Amino acid sequence: MRRAAKPYDNLESSWFEDTNRRKAWHLSSFPPAAHESLTVFGIPVAFVLFALTLLGVAIFHHHTLRVALTGLASIIVFKLLFTTFDGIAGVPGLLLHLQHEWVVLANIGGLLVGFTLLSDHFSKSLLPDLLPRFLPNDWRGPAVLLLLVFLISSFLDNIAAAIIGGTIAASVFRGKVHIGYLVAIVAASNAGGSGSVVGDTTTTIMWIEGVSPLDVLRAFLPALVALAVFAIPLAIQQQRLSPIVADPPAGLRVDTARLAIVAIILAAAFATNVVVNSRFHEYSDRFPFLAAAVWTTLLATAPWRAPDWHQVPRAATGSLFLLSLVSAASMMPVESLPAATWQTTIGLGFVSSVFDNIPLTKLALEQGGYDWGLLAYAVGFGGSMIWFGSSAGVALSTQYPQAKSVMLWLRHGWYVPLGYLAGCAAYLLVVGWTD
Repeated sequence: MRRAAKPYDNLESSWFEDTNRRKAWHLSSFPPAAHESLTVFGIPVAFVLFALTLLGVAIFHHHTLRVALTGLASIIVFKLLFTTFDGIAGVPGLLLHLQHEWVVLANIGGLLVGFTLLSDHFSKSLLPDLLPRFLPNDWRGPAVLLLLVFLISSFLDNIAAAIIGGTIAASVFRGKVHIGYLVAIVAASNAGGSGSVVGDTTTTIMWIEGVSPLDVLRAFLPALVALAVFAIPLAIQQQRLSPIVADPPAGLRVDTARLAIVAIILAAAFATNVVVNSRFHEYSDRFPFLAAAVWTTLLATAPWRAPDWHQVPRAATGSLFLLSLVSAASMMPVESLPAATWQTTIGLGFVSSVFDNIPLTKLALEQGGYDWGLLAYAVGFGGSMIWFGSSAGVALSTQYPQAKSVMLWLRHGWYVPLGYLAGCAAYLLVVGWTD
């Protein structure tokens, strides 16, 4: 299935014409051999540098930002000296590349920091301290909380769902949250967003490119299967470490003003996502509307209840780390994917745990022939397998720095890859492959 034609596809754009003229000029003035990616044992050097960056992040998890920035700088220098940026050499190619990517980067960065301030409002509203009154007192309590994160992510951004889940967990488990349960929160947020065109950046891109929301909706089947596989054992694991608080403190009063601000911010984000992508999708890649909506609401409501601005530097550090990896991934010389099959799609889920899922989704849309429900699940949920594989994981690791360990993430959260495969199997058995 190719992407659906859009009403503005045949319109002439002076901006694109100008870009193409510049690209043609640079290509004609650059030696043809230099356009090809240099390789080591058949592997493009850019991929080698990116792989070394990811390996460095996994090993030196106490210095992740330095490793990511160093890796990004090395890739940029290499491409400036030896290859091109999308066929255009030198600094002009780099600038054009950044011009193309800045909206995605601004949205991700703005949401990571903005939703961190939102979580501060939510925590200070004291509503999380009241939740034990409504959650079961045994392992079912943590399991229900994961289901709540799943549901929140289905209509909100998965970053917000993960941060809200982490904030609630800190309260109901007295700050003692097992790393396995942190993995489960990230996985639940990614699973819930995979079946909704407003729940994840990748599914929103599919919607913009003409994929029917009903096709994406099929991803909820494998997502629910995966949730059932990892939620129960990881909830039991959490309950053993720190049982859920049985009763909230006496005399607790919810700050309704902060709670209202949280609701207003989330409503603004949801409305912006729906309106822009349904009515003004031709402009969605020209301005970071979603981040702008969140920050406009945060600033507008600050006189009512000010967020803790001291959290911005810490959140910005986590945001800069993720933006470095996303930028590096966008510069990889990936021109196409293997043939669209169910095997390829399942493989993309594992690839998305270390490689940004946005360019993977764009390549799949251009290539066509995929089962969009299975693809949405694979690239949306696959990033849960490693902490830096998704923006939700990076956001939660900002709240819980102990999560920045690939070994601990895999050791205690291995139920997530198992759930991923179980979800894929369930989809193929019940729905089958539909291209």
